[in-house]
Amino acid sequence: MYAVTGATGQLGRLVIEALLKTIPADRIVAAVRNPAKANDLAERGVIVREADYSRPDTLRSALAGVEKLLLISSTEVRGRLPRHRAVIDAARAASISLIAYTSMLHADTSPATLAIEHRQTEEVIAASGLPAVILRNGWYTENHLMALPAALEHGAFVGAAKDGRFSSAARQDYAEAAAAVLTASDQAGKTYELAADHAFTFAELAMEVSRQSGKTIIYNDLSEADYRDVLTGAGLSADLAALLADADAAASRGALFDDGGALGRLIGRPTTSMQSLVAASLHG
Repeated sequence: MYAVTGATGQLGRLVIEALLKTIPADRIVAAVRNPAKANDLAERGVIVREADYSRPDTLRSALAGVEKLLLISSTEVRGRLPRHRAVIDAARAASISLIAYTSMLHADTSPATLAIEHRQTEEVIAASGLPAVILRNGWYTENHLMALPAALEHGAFVGAAKDGRFSSAARQDYAEAAAAVLTASDQAGKTYELAADHAFTFAELAMEVSRQSGKTIIYNDLSEADYRDVLTGAGLSADLAALLADADAAASRGALFDDGGALGRLIGRPTTSMQSLVAASLHG
């Protein structure tokens, strides 16, 4: 059986959908904190099990009979590592034959603060002795486009990435890659740096939005501190604002760029272009 943690999240649901293309529903476990949110999956035959990071007994029962596990990183801003460790411990107790983990692009060398807990999780997995494959996901293009309504309203994207290039890809691309790795053989010991075929700067993103919307949109580059203040002013928590501003600063030094092409090879097609995702966001 195959299990996916965080299966009701945005990435988790897409992974489940990708698995369902080749794997019978009754061989897929949706491991979720709130099973009620997965009723639609249960209705399609997917096995839904409670998996609460703070209750190890639920993790052990969620992984009973599971052979391959996708650990989708927690969405907590800080404190991810204890949650991840709880799942890894349960996976070891269940003698999982393969654990895949959604890490961060170049987590082993990235200067971004966000990379720290990913790097630590990779170390815990290595120390566990479990057969493992690491999926180092780049940024999601959809995350950039969350700022699209504000950009259209104010005529500008803002950030602190200077002319740093983002090898951002669609969430769907990363989901298909995860499903491909889970269903393939001989994956243990591999690490994939997953990124889009074509990178872009924030200025290029602004130019593309201008082209498609017919409105003049610029990129306003700020200092890391000023961008952090903009984010907190928009309602983000101080911790999250600091992490995102720090990630932009890291991107200015190349932390979120990769041109190895591993993502496209895994999914067997070109990665989804920034231009097509802009079009989808603008026109539905």
